[in-house]
Amino acid sequence: MSPPSTMVGGIYAEFLMKPRSNFVTVLLVAFSICFAFHLTARSEMAQPASTMVPTAEEWIASVALTELKVHPEALTLEHARDGRRVLVSGRTKDGTWVDVTPWAVLKPANTTVKVHEDGYIFPESVGTTNIVVTVKGVSTELPVTVNSVEAQPVSFVRDVMPLLSHAGCNNGTCHGAAKGKNGFKLSLRGYDPDFDYELLIEDISGRRFNRAFPEQSLMLLKPTSEVPHKGGQVIVPGSRDYELIRQWIAEGANSDVETTQRVERLEVMPDSAELAIPGMRQQLIVIAHYPDGTTRDVTREAKFTSSVNEVAKITDDGVITAERRGETAILTRYEGAYSTNGIIVMGDRRGYKWVQTPEYNYIDTHVHNKLKRMKVLPSDLCTDEEFVRRIYFDLTGLPPTPEQARSFFTDTTDSKTKREKLIDELVETPEFVDHWTHKWADLLQSNRKFLGERGVWLFRQWIHQAIAQNRPYDEFVRDLITASGSTYQNPAANYFRVSREYTAAVENTTQLFLGVRFSCNKCHDHPFEKWTQNQYYELGAFFADVQIKPGQLPGDEVVYASYTPQPVQHPRTLAVVNPSVPFGEVAAHVDNKQQTLATWLTSKDNPMFARAGVNRIWSYFMGRGIIEPVDDIRTSNPPSNPELLDALTKDFVDSGFDMKHIMKTIARSRAYQQSIKTNKWNRSDTINFSHAVARRLTAEQLLDAIGVATGSRPRFQEVPKNFRAAQLPDSKVKDDGFLKLFGRPERETSCECERTTEVSLAHAMNLINGPTVAEALIDPEGRVAKLIKTNQDDRVLVEELYLATLSRLPEKNEYAVAVEYIANAESREEGVQDLLWALINSPAFLFNR
Repeated sequence: MSPPSTMVGGIYAEFLMKPRSNFVTVLLVAFSICFAFHLTARSEMAQPASTMVPTAEEWIASVALTELKVHPEALTLEHARDGRRVLVSGRTKDGTWVDVTPWAVLKPANTTVKVHEDGYIFPESVGTTNIVVTVKGVSTELPVTVNSVEAQPVSFVRDVMPLLSHAGCNNGTCHGAAKGKNGFKLSLRGYDPDFDYELLIEDISGRRFNRAFPEQSLMLLKPTSEVPHKGGQVIVPGSRDYELIRQWIAEGANSDVETTQRVERLEVMPDSAELAIPGMRQQLIVIAHYPDGTTRDVTREAKFTSSVNEVAKITDDGVITAERRGETAILTRYEGAYSTNGIIVMGDRRGYKWVQTPEYNYIDTHVHNKLKRMKVLPSDLCTDEEFVRRIYFDLTGLPPTPEQARSFFTDTTDSKTKREKLIDELVETPEFVDHWTHKWADLLQSNRKFLGERGVWLFRQWIHQAIAQNRPYDEFVRDLITASGSTYQNPAANYFRVSREYTAAVENTTQLFLGVRFSCNKCHDHPFEKWTQNQYYELGAFFADVQIKPGQLPGDEVVYASYTPQPVQHPRTLAVVNPSVPFGEVAAHVDNKQQTLATWLTSKDNPMFARAGVNRIWSYFMGRGIIEPVDDIRTSNPPSNPELLDALTKDFVDSGFDMKHIMKTIARSRAYQQSIKTNKWNRSDTINFSHAVARRLTAEQLLDAIGVATGSRPRFQEVPKNFRAAQLPDSKVKDDGFLKLFGRPERETSCECERTTEVSLAHAMNLINGPTVAEALIDPEGRVAKLIKTNQDDRVLVEELYLATLSRLPEKNEYAVAVEYIANAESREEGVQDLLWALINSPAFLFNR
């Protein structure tokens, strides 16, 4: 089936021959719209490798190695339980390094160490030795030093807690649940060792332990299923995990919570990897680093997650297996520490060759660098017809009028120059200001439910003025965070009418301006991130002084800093929490808390503020963020192109947080101006910006586009007659239900996900037979009526309608079919209406492409 951009010249020409009341036609159009959307929007998975591609075993058997490398290059073993693994990489004749760990033979030179069957190296006696590592006849040596063979006491913090986490005992589905499980509760994922120790020891009068006969302890009998356990057997009797817990109990089940620090950071080797073909494997090794300078291999206790299992899977032992071509991120977590590794499965790229492609600015350089690495070719440039419609929608929320489209097409300046000129012109238009005001009003929840009738208009006007003045992004945000006084006199203070409680202020501020969903760590440490419960309430303490009281005028409220605020208390300890930021530093004693927070938040040195802002802006032009979702930035959700995001962030900061500058830079790039038409090498790419993505118009864009196409403005209650959908103050303005159906947000959360842009049968049926399009088509003041009155040639009418809907001139066959249909229609007016109806109901109209 043809893509949306070419659909009109194909099957839709046939629909022009039928009346729009024909029920079969209605269903066919509806099906075509929905099907075209799914073809465009779905992620195209690369096909599994051809049977001609060798398996991993066949590949390693056939490849010749020239050199081996061991990671780490040397080992030091500190005590009897200090077992370590190594990675072995082999260099092929073409210079590529691949993981050959599964095929490596490790042979110690003497009895100082012993290599177990699972590959772990353990000390046997104090001294030094070498281990000869051999793969396919190629060898290298690994130096090993053993400092001690004494068995250290088992640590509750560093030995027992990690085992409980690895066994899943403190997961949210088990004893880590909010209310525990079967009367026993642990802190979620072990974020509170002190709490866990006290419950283990004191709960049910200490009957979980038998220090005289450790193997009779309930703590061992339950997880081994020696006594009934709903969780089943999670620890095998006699295993390493079992013996460690048994030894800890035998040593007295002592606590070292107060004296032993937890892991400071994780080192995961390798930090990134490229797997040539499906079936190939890569072993990961996880080293925990502690504040006291010690390290340990925690690969066995770490938890691994692949962000895209269809690309690569990972076992509990840290072995990655390539499934099919693509990219994934492996999240490694261990005792509150996290690390992310990028994995690329290259797949069969035989015959690929990079084609030199123009680069318009630094964006293209970074995009092309990633495409070269992934062996992907970018698409061709889009046509001037595609560009003019795309840029109008992205910068102004409207399609070009026929006059504007003609003006662009007849400009004889070279295409690149006139495109850049148009970009510069559009960012200075009132429509640009309205469009971006509407976007920020969505994010800031400008809604009468929160702000009242007058408040919502004043807040919108404040946003409108900031956009019109191109107020720097950092100043814009600072004004919101520090706002106080009457919300009528200082509309920025409406930010706190939406975020009335400090918890809402914390969650909205972090999600909007840092791209972080802090709500997850309100009740406990974030299960998949570094953010802690303590940080949530420390950040909340900055908003503790903010209070709201009624103003002098009806509906007005006053935001002020209370002299006697209710202190923020930690829900677990009930201790009063002092204000502190989750990273970086602020003054220890804060007088003006809002000002202090705003200064930290909007600083150019804040690594997340500019990054989150520019990533959000990028997504509006490219259809997805470099980090996606844009408001869910976390370790386990890394950027698809870190270098590109870093470059955009630097440019944003260097420009003084100039939003217009960064928008124009993106729009001027070749990456933005690519066609949606793919080639053999980029067809499966969905994250590297090798081609444009067709995006369904938002509810407001679609309704306003229908207004431009038909020449009939939609009518809304409570607002002036000529208001566009993007100029409405909030979702409470009544229409015929069109905007709500097509995904207009209610503005009750700060999440981008509140707006929806999917296509369903209900959407298609509304466009086909709904009142919005039908009434616009027959409007006596609309485009069809005016064209008929001018009595122009049918060819001119057809041309005008194509420009008004699709921003392009008809193709030769489209002229012929349309003119013939109008000539054979019951009346000229009905024929023209049918043509306009068919064009509006084409996927080419529904999508920004």
